[in-house]
Amino acid sequence: MKKIVVSLLLSLSLLGLGNAWAVDSLNISLAPEQANPPSPQMGDWLKFHSVIENSGSQAAHGVVAWISLVQVDPGHEQPVDLEDWSAHKAVTQAILQPGQQVKVEWPMRLIQAGAYRVVISAVDRETGHVMTSPFVDFQVRRKPVVDSGRILPVALGVPMLVLGMMAWRRYRRRTGV
Repeated sequence: MKKIVVSLLLSLSLLGLGNAWAVDSLNISLAPEQANPPSPQMGDWLKFHSVIENSGSQAAHGVVAWISLVQVDPGHEQPVDLEDWSAHKAVTQAILQPGQQVKVEWPMRLIQAGAYRVVISAVDRETGHVMTSPFVDFQVRRKPVVDSGRILPVALGVPMLVLGMMAWRRYRRRTGV
């Protein structure tokens, strides 16, 4: 009787470990697109490509993968809310069979200057283990928001135009034209 109980418990524990092995066999790669600007600045778009592959022997069910962004500037280390950075924040796959891959393109608009690190994470519904890709680091240059070359013509031109119109109107009143 004791052998039967031990065998039953051992079988049940192996079944539970089978699902853990399935999620631990998710391999995630991440690479920046080659067409990305070499020195991106605020307002530019970057794209990252990831491949999520089930290299195990069991299917992974309910796979969810998402992109995360972390600012790594010294003294300003923090996760970044992707609301303005990317509309494409997650993908799902109902079943990822052994050997099957999911290829994903992650577009991202650069909002703020600084040093950043991007990573893709994935989890399956049954085990809840989180798997991550290697990090990809990038630097975003500051883009001048106010450019004096564009502001000066407007700052001087609008008052000159108003004064010119006032002078023309006054001239027309005096001459009766």
